[in-house]
Amino acid sequence: MKRVTLLLAAILSGAFFLSGCQSTTAGGATNSSRSQLLLISSADVNEGAATAYKKELTKARASNALNTNASYTRRVNNVSKRLIAQVGVFRPDALKWNWEVNVLNSNEVNAYCMPGGKIAVYTGIISKLNLTDDELAAVIGHEIAHALREHSREQISQQIATEQTISLVGALAGFGSTSQSLAGQASQLVIGLPFSRKMETEADVMGMELMARAGYNPEAAINVWKKMAKLGSGSSPEFLSTHPSDSSRIANLQAQLPKVMPLYQATKTKGKTAAVTRKKKK
Repeated sequence: MKRVTLLLAAILSGAFFLSGCQSTTAGGATNSSRSQLLLISSADVNEGAATAYKKELTKARASNALNTNASYTRRVNNVSKRLIAQVGVFRPDALKWNWEVNVLNSNEVNAYCMPGGKIAVYTGIISKLNLTDDELAAVIGHEIAHALREHSREQISQQIATEQTISLVGALAGFGSTSQSLAGQASQLVIGLPFSRKMETEADVMGMELMARAGYNPEAAINVWKKMAKLGSGSSPEFLSTHPSDSSRIANLQAQLPKVMPLYQATKTKGKTAAVTRKKKK
């Protein structure tokens, strides 16, 4: 009887999984697309993210740590603006998101982009890694890619699936259900859930394509992770707790370079042509 119960649970949970599978983005030049388990709406996750982001900004403002470094704030906003202008390649709807960009004065080596386009960059990652604009674009592009692929929504969905499967097994076995909806907890989960290695790899590659399309040298992405690995050889920074930096990650970025370098070169050529045209008109 127990084996039959578990088999029935597996069949039902399998149908549950299939009902929520889709991809959140087009593939782009790097084919950054795959089927994802999505059992919670974007609206719920984005609402939770907006709440969490607002709380983070309120805390930073209270401690006089919000956008207090004018130079870094200007750089982050300029880089973010160019990257955001390219998100339509992967999903046109993201161009209409209510994007927000802020810089937090902190020694933490960290940055994030919450669902719905809520970006925060810590001054520590810029100063400790001595980031160039191209390298800064790699960091922000990586984080934007997480939001475009809705990795937080996918992680929460995986948690829901686990909860539902456990509840189903318990109900079929005659136990009471202790499952609870995770939708109402999105404001906590968008910060607390670490991304998987697969998600990190996707963000690396998509982020590199974004920066190339925005006119930033994609080779800088490789340099960022070399710097990050070197920094992490001592006391590991917060950024590395969920963003593994190792030789396989760098090798994967190097393997993707041939796909995105032509995009960067085309952007640079277009920019030079436009500059020449403007000069002739003067």
